[in-house]
Amino acid sequence: MSSQNPSSKRPVNLEQKLALIQDQWSPRVVAEMNDYQFKVVRLQGDFIWHAHAETDEAFFVLDGQLRLDFRDGQVTLGSGELYVVPKGVEHKPYAEHEVKLMLIEPRGVLNTGEQGGERTAMNDLWI
Repeated sequence: MSSQNPSSKRPVNLEQKLALIQDQWSPRVVAEMNDYQFKVVRLQGDFIWHAHAETDEAFFVLDGQLRLDFRDGQVTLGSGELYVVPKGVEHKPYAEHEVKLMLIEPRGVLNTGEQGGERTAMNDLWI
């Protein structure tokens, strides 16, 4: 599925897409490139420990501050910063205040990895 008709020549406005999202921890697809999806999401608070055994996961902070906790440390990202979590690395996102970000990952990747649970969001929801 393509995010837009190639003849439309319209960019995806991330601020407009994020304004349409009310729920936190509920990523929405805004574009695809090959087998990769670009998802926007709002989040605040603590997520769960999880890993993605088969793929890296990119976090690009659009607004706010995100902390990624790892079993052996952490990294903090501010607006305009990008971090790629390597495949198989257990991590836990945390945001004291609401953060808006883009996730870049292959189509079909669950937000909770193999962990599952009540925080698992539906996949392939476009906005």
